[in-house]
Amino acid sequence: MNSSRGARRGPKPNMDTRANLVRVGLEMMYSDGYNATGIQGITDRAGVPKASFYSHFSSKEEFGAEVIEAYYSRNEGRLRDIFGDRKRKPLDRLKGFFEDRIAAFRHAAFKRGCLLGNLSAEVADHSDLIRQSIAERLNGWSAFLEECLAEAQAGGDIGDQLAPAVLARFILDSWEGALLRMRAEHSDAALLDFKRVVFGRLLT
Repeated sequence: MNSSRGARRGPKPNMDTRANLVRVGLEMMYSDGYNATGIQGITDRAGVPKASFYSHFSSKEEFGAEVIEAYYSRNEGRLRDIFGDRKRKPLDRLKGFFEDRIAAFRHAAFKRGCLLGNLSAEVADHSDLIRQSIAERLNGWSAFLEECLAEAQAGGDIGDQLAPAVLARFILDSWEGALLRMRAEHSDAALLDFKRVVFGRLLT
């Protein structure tokens, strides 16, 4: 069998270039959105020829899915650190996570929000690849919440009328909605309402 069949011709892609393109693309899509971010603009800011983009990605859609993966990977360490801290009670970990995020959004003057939510609103109806990528990452994020909530139920900290998976999805969906309102109002009011309802009513 010819092992070279289907291989890409020409020089091997530079993985540093690929990582740089993804980094720049993430910054631009997070700041300006998917549709306003063009391939030419990405390569210009990355300092590489436009042809280099197509050495690594077959389309902007494929690139967008890679950006989503990079965004999630960048935040996964924070999720593991906070939710994996067994020295703190599960509800303290959960509350600490959202308090950390609220502080970060205040520092950013309530701009940008969550890239997953932003791209879901902008692109998910038009790209199955990006929609599926967003859904997978939201499920990954929800799994951290679910594990924490299951531990809280097992310890008797909260009731068990609702399954941890249902609670986790509801809390995450409510958070994403609060972020949209935060951006519209340039205020932390929706985030504080979220915290008040979730920790003052739902998880009691």
